[in-house]
Amino acid sequence: MTDADAGPARTAVTLLIADDDEVTRSGLRTLLAAQPGIVVVGEAADGVEAVEQARRLRPDVVLMDVRMPRRNGIEATRELLAEPAGAAGRVGPPKVVVITTFENDGYVTAALGAGASGFVLKRLPVRQIAEAVRVVAAGEAILFPAALRRMVAARPLGSAEALPQAALTEREEEVLRSMATGLTNPEIAQALRVSLETVKTHVGNVLTKLGAQNRTHAVVIAYESGLVVPGFTG
Repeated sequence: MTDADAGPARTAVTLLIADDDEVTRSGLRTLLAAQPGIVVVGEAADGVEAVEQARRLRPDVVLMDVRMPRRNGIEATRELLAEPAGAAGRVGPPKVVVITTFENDGYVTAALGAGASGFVLKRLPVRQIAEAVRVVAAGEAILFPAALRRMVAARPLGSAEALPQAALTEREEEVLRSMATGLTNPEIAQALRVSLETVKTHVGNVLTKLGAQNRTHAVVIAYESGLVVPGFTG
């Protein structure tokens, strides 16, 4: 590899693809590897292999199917994200994006609860899947509010007391509601007419107070608690 080649590679998002269907996995690898800013570093055919490969290759993002043999994507996600920062010589665990065929798949909600940063549908154009990978690698989350509302609505309200105990400020509740509609930090800043840094501070406070692993998990808690109800649009 030349010095010219090394430069771009260091700034690219490294990706591991986990899917038990060889045709799907191969197709995703070919298409995503052709997208700018993404380097596919490996593949896994099941959840056990996904965890092993992620620890060995240390990708920035794992694109994780949920229905896989030996260990499903939920269990693999939970195991990966339980890994403490600094383990296996990495700064922290990889981000996980769940990829599924059905947007109302109950496994998706479970994966979000396990700490996945979001989900994408297999039928989406590859450029949208690639953008999801980049966004998650940058620390954001991928939400499809309508689908998320439907999935959360079907679950018991297990976190009904989370928000009263969290004691969110009025502004933090506004930010959480905005997050629930799928807005990114810059979009929230524009909507609330505050700086991006202010929004980042509020998001961080919300995650800490809710004990949420990421913003997607915080949104699930918001729906389960009743702060945000199905049909809410902002």
